[in-house]
Amino acid sequence: MPVAIHHIVIDAHDLPGLARFWSQVLDWPILSVKPREVIVGPSPDAPLGLCFMPAGEAKSGKNRLHFDLNADPEVPGEREAEIERILGLGARRVDVGQTGDESWTVLADPEGNEFCVVRPKRDLIG
Repeated sequence: MPVAIHHIVIDAHDLPGLARFWSQVLDWPILSVKPREVIVGPSPDAPLGLCFMPAGEAKSGKNRLHFDLNADPEVPGEREAEIERILGLGARRVDVGQTGDESWTVLADPEGNEFCVVRPKRDLIG
């Protein structure tokens, strides 16, 4: 049997604060809080979660890995509404070299980790 992804680990300077941000963005509960590890996930027995651990140094440069998030494709205007909600939680818009014609919006979390809010997957495939 192949291995499976258990957690995506995000280095952070403010573990509880960044965990709270992603908990609110994804509507996932904070499952565990320890001094050097905070875990967020859809449920305690979900196959995947986020684990926040102490960062050794400040972030420099563009992430080599990032999240692509999407909103409910059945609700008109939901993508834009979600972008505004996430900005209200503490994200900010960032420029990583976009032209302005992209089908995604690049944001960064409170510690500068980039992520995108994209159009529905069905629009990207095919």
